Amino acid sequence: MTNSPFTPGIAPARLDPAALDANFSDLHPPLDDHEALVAADRCYFCHDAPCITACPTSIDIPLFIRQIATGTPEAAAKTIFDQNILGGMCARVCPTETLCEEACVREAAEGKPVEIGRLQRYATDTLMEAGLHPYTRAPATGKKVAVVGAGPAGLACAHRLAMHGHDVTIFEAKPKGGGLNEYGIAYYKTVGGFAGAEVDWLMKIGGITMETGKALGPDLTLESLRDGFDAVFLGMGLQGVNALRANGETREGVEDAVEFIEDLRQTGDLGLLPVGRNVVVIGGGMTAIDAAVQSKLLGAETVTILYRRGRDAMPASTYEQDLAASRGVRFVFNAMPVEILGNGAVTGVRVEYTRSEGKSLTGTGETFDIPADQVLKAIGQTLEGAPEALQLAGGKIAVTGAGRTSVAGVWAGGDCASGGEDLTVTAVAEGRDAAEDIHASLMD
Repeated sequence: MTNSPFTPGIAPARLDPAALDANFSDLHPPLDDHEALVAADRCYFCHDAPCITACPTSIDIPLFIRQIATGTPEAAAKTIFDQNILGGMCARVCPTETLCEEACVREAAEGKPVEIGRLQRYATDTLMEAGLHPYTRAPATGKKVAVVGAGPAGLACAHRLAMHGHDVTIFEAKPKGGGLNEYGIAYYKTVGGFAGAEVDWLMKIGGITMETGKALGPDLTLESLRDGFDAVFLGMGLQGVNALRANGETREGVEDAVEFIEDLRQTGDLGLLPVGRNVVVIGGGMTAIDAAVQSKLLGAETVTILYRRGRDAMPASTYEQDLAASRGVRFVFNAMPVEILGNGAVTGVRVEYTRSEGKSLTGTGETFDIPADQVLKAIGQTLEGAPEALQLAGGKIAVTGAGRTSVAGVWAGGDCASGGEDLTVTAVAEGRDAAEDIHASLMD
């Protein structure tokens, strides 16, 4: 190995292969049979369970845990998939610490919730690894539905529509299906190619065709989709990246964090992925955390997250913040970049402290410099290429009810649609609910 964490600039192979493998191993190893039974035994099986209310897909959590406790994990998986067909991925990436597990009665009483996420993974993995798909299609309706985007919302919508007997065609811009699950989640949260395997498993329902390399644009218009299909669901996510609005943003070494994570997820050899010696990540959401942690795991000497507001306002959960800190990531709060320093390539970031005045944020005038040879922007994404016929709200496609847009016969859900949180589990719920509304509309 010729490089190390101290190699100047942006360089690959800062760590040896064994260290990289260890760093990017499964964040939460799966439970074995005995561990699952012990974990399930802690559930009170509440009648009016607050964890169900806290789940965006309303999974009957006490029921599936009881099914695990009685030795029927396949039945538990069916309970999960009935509400959340991407329950396997959500078990890995869902912020359970702020949803179902935070609402758990054990959490309130003891400060240690039932391990709902790991139990969900145990159940869903058991069924999926057996090669079972517990759903069959209803008789064919003769109706055709177009789904734009093979992310969580689009996949959930397509599967539910296929169950109802409709023929579904998914149009996906990228080479693979999965959307955020395939391209935008931290490597160590979904190891072993699980995102792709989950898409393949979901497609076993039949009645779904996926055409990759096709996005809304000159060759695929909303008008042509409406003409060729009985209904259209838009779930293409957010493709644009917000501008940093700081001098020097175009310097060499300034990258979008989403592209950095995508490159990491798609590489066949982590040792080939270059990373800076001193990395600065700008932002406060999950993308910022994932980019920062993975930079450190790739061998960066220092990694700093800059967030313009205080810790309490940070979108990333306390758990994720603590995870980053445990990996050696440094946080600087109430600070915003005002200039990317360098002569061609990045050498540092000039930062100004901030203060809140009501809902507005202003600089204090006090600045300092942070050394950097790589700057990753994680300051949010924007909707690009939305058809002009659609009404927008807050920069996203405006929807009412179960995803109905302003155009008849067109629904939308997931990150590209207004309302809700930008979470995989929320996108699944929106895709599922839109599918039920589409089905009702087509059968009316």
